[in-house]
Amino acid sequence: MFGKMQANSSKSGFNFVAPPPTAAPAPATFNIFGAAAEEKDPSTESTNNSSAEKQNKPLFVLSSSQPKLIRQWRNMEWSAEKRTSLMETVSSYRSSCEDVTRARVLLLGPVGSGKSSFISSVQSVFKGRVVNQAMVGSYSTSFTKKLQSFNIRGQKGGDPTGLVLCDIMGVGDGEVPGLSLHDILSVIKGHVSEGHKFSLDQPVSSETAGYVKRPSLKDKIHCVVFVVDASKILTYPKGLKTTIQQLREHISNLGVHQVALLTHVDKICEETAKDSSSVYRSRVVQNMMGKAGALLGMSTSYIIPVKNYSAELDLDDNTDVLLLSAVDHILQYVDLYFQNNAPQHTGMTKTDWDV
Repeated sequence: MFGKMQANSSKSGFNFVAPPPTAAPAPATFNIFGAAAEEKDPSTESTNNSSAEKQNKPLFVLSSSQPKLIRQWRNMEWSAEKRTSLMETVSSYRSSCEDVTRARVLLLGPVGSGKSSFISSVQSVFKGRVVNQAMVGSYSTSFTKKLQSFNIRGQKGGDPTGLVLCDIMGVGDGEVPGLSLHDILSVIKGHVSEGHKFSLDQPVSSETAGYVKRPSLKDKIHCVVFVVDASKILTYPKGLKTTIQQLREHISNLGVHQVALLTHVDKICEETAKDSSSVYRSRVVQNMMGKAGALLGMSTSYIIPVKNYSAELDLDDNTDVLLLSAVDHILQYVDLYFQNNAPQHTGMTKTDWDV
């Protein structure tokens, strides 16, 4: 069923390739979507080593598409009523802390993982049409160079909700440079002002323009969301796991809860690409959730698979439900932060929080 496994000299691990031809015709191979795999000339394949090309290769070869599970491995209701209910939940969200009117959520992940696309997709749901307000980068380049905060507004231009999604430069993975640990922690602690443009050569310091020396609770980040690409989980450089482990340790020491999004699940599962409601009956997605958990060092109960809007021009109810359920999941951990850290729950004064 499987082709011969061949070691790859690059850091991306192993690729699965078709066995060498024999006297008898070799059986056709299929990619993860069940489509026939294209035969390649070995003499030219060795020269095809660019990062972009490696990212487009199938993750593994199967004899056919894996059948859907009869039951969902995570319960989810798929209906217009569920979409409306989730929209009302997110729209009506208000912080449980009287000193904070907007919950600030920071998205972290490697370049091209889908952070900006997720923000634009959530905005699209509430605007009633597909929009791309947050500029989207690629695998090797990032449009996001500064701290940008996006207010999630109610349906069709209504009042802002109590949620702000914050986007920053991608983290480094050992091969592609990214934001430093110091700068990321400065953002979470509330020292970095809106619009600050990051520089790999000039870390954030007390001398940085707009530096917030005594941030209040409303200036800080109240939840961190790690974002990783399902189609790249098996090919991410080993350095990314080390980077994430260091980040998680320091962020946890600050008392900030962390969850994760597994994006681009439509790239690894054909059924999910056709219909987002198939995501929790997909064996491929379920298996990749486990691998994402190993990369991030967290239980899969903290991870939500999502499909962002990219090439679509129209919204889809099931995709909206998946996106909104991710936001609802995030807000649960935001509330935990306020329960554990808000001054009125601890007896601390506002001055105590100005660090």
